Amino acid sequence: ARSGGKGLLLFIGGQTPLQKAVPKRGFSNPHSFIGKFDPINLKRLIYFINSGRIDTSKTITMKHLRDCGAVNPKVGVKLLAGGVTKLQQAIHIEVSDVSEEARRIVEEAGGSVHVAYYNRLGLRALLKPERFDRVPRRAAPPPKLLWKYPEHYKDVERQMDARKAQ
Repeated sequence: ARSGGKGLLLFIGGQTPLQKAVPKRGFSNPHSFIGKFDPINLKRLIYFINSGRIDTSKTITMKHLRDCGAVNPKVGVKLLAGGVTKLQQAIHIEVSDVSEEARRIVEEAGGSVHVAYYNRLGLRALLKPERFDRVPRRAAPPPKLLWKYPEHYKDVERQMDARKAQ
C-alpha cells in the first residue's frame, strides 16, 4: 500500500483547476454599507427613555444610544417607526438614517431628527472620544451620497465659525 496522504486539496491531475475554469461573476458595490445601519425602533427608544437610561433634555446621539445599550453601531444607526404611531414627548435625535414614518412621528410630537454622515473614523471618534488626543473633523459624505445628507455643509460651516470664535 502506498502512503503519503491525498495530495493537494484542489489538485485534479494536471487539468485546468476548477477555480480557474469557472468565470468570475458580479461586482462589489462600494456603497453597500448604506443598508447595514443598526436599526432602532421608536418603541425601543421610548422604552429606554421611560426607564431613565436616556436623557431627552439634550440631543440624543449615537453615543448616547451605545452607552445605554440600545444599539452597538459599526457603521451607523437607522431610526425606524416600528410599533409606535404617536409620541408623548418631544425628542431631538441625531442618527445616520431615518425612515419617513419615524421622521413624521417625531416631528409631529415637536421633536427633530438630524441625519448626519459619519465615516468609520468619525464614528469611532464620536463613540470613543477618550481614545483621541484631538478629535478629528467630520468627513464629508461621498459625492454619490450628498442627496442623503443635505445639511452636512451647514454643520461644517457652523463648526468652522465656532473654531474661529475660540
